[in-house]
Amino acid sequence: MKLSLKDTKTGADLCLVSGETEFCRAFDSRSNAPRYFTIAWNRGDAQVVTIEGAEYDFPPNTLLTLLFNQSFSFTDATQVTSWQFNREFYCIIDHDTEVSCAGFLFGTTEHLFVTLDAEAIQKMALLASMFTHELQTKDIVQHELLLVLLKRLIIFITRLARHEYVPQEALRDDRFDTIRKFNLLVEGDYCREHSVSYYAGRLNKSPKTLANLFALYNQKTPVQIIQERILIEAKRLLHYTDYPIKQITFQLGFEEPPHFSNFFKKHTSLSPADFRNQRKNIEKGN
Repeated sequence: MKLSLKDTKTGADLCLVSGETEFCRAFDSRSNAPRYFTIAWNRGDAQVVTIEGAEYDFPPNTLLTLLFNQSFSFTDATQVTSWQFNREFYCIIDHDTEVSCAGFLFGTTEHLFVTLDAEAIQKMALLASMFTHELQTKDIVQHELLLVLLKRLIIFITRLARHEYVPQEALRDDRFDTIRKFNLLVEGDYCREHSVSYYAGRLNKSPKTLANLFALYNQKTPVQIIQERILIEAKRLLHYTDYPIKQITFQLGFEEPPHFSNFFKKHTSLSPADFRNQRKNIEKGN
């Protein structure tokens, strides 16, 4: 089943996908494929989800949130129910005060798996049923009602995720918001700015304060988050494009190809050229 609302005037898209064999997204920066935020619910047995070429366990009755530019596939997509929407339908950044999920549910480097208990499963099933009904009902208030439902879904998942991932005593809301805003800033500027001091300055914090805050939250360090985001994009460009390495170097904000090569090799043990050739050989079956 695939139900959707598409507004040709605004470009707004909302989709509900369930039980589809071929549900996946392969990234190709040269394509014009739709760029959706995705909320995936594994309603079946434990399986594996592949995100950006890396495999992760996807337990039963677990939610997974994915950014609009992440590739993914499932070993059994028929057991997955997913909601997908684009920025034109609902921009989580512009409306962050409504749902408080930007930079958390849809973070930059961490893959957020949210476990559902029996009560949460019932609520998710009810929401899925309500989405199905509204997507099948074509009238003048359809868009408005679906937007309200999407906000309810995001707020509900955010509450579940905060309960599972955020220390109840150690982290006040203002500190949590700082972490979310840091993630958003990295997502927007990682191709230009690689230093923690830049993002700390944007947040009116010192680099040391940021580091202490992330340690309290049991997160990776700020510099690790920046570097991992750069690395994800580097791998994507090397694998899915034919851009010269020199072009990728400058596109990712490095001054010279040797600087990019040293960075990449430090994190992967391969040079950019070797990584690209290795992936090509794997695809050819060599």
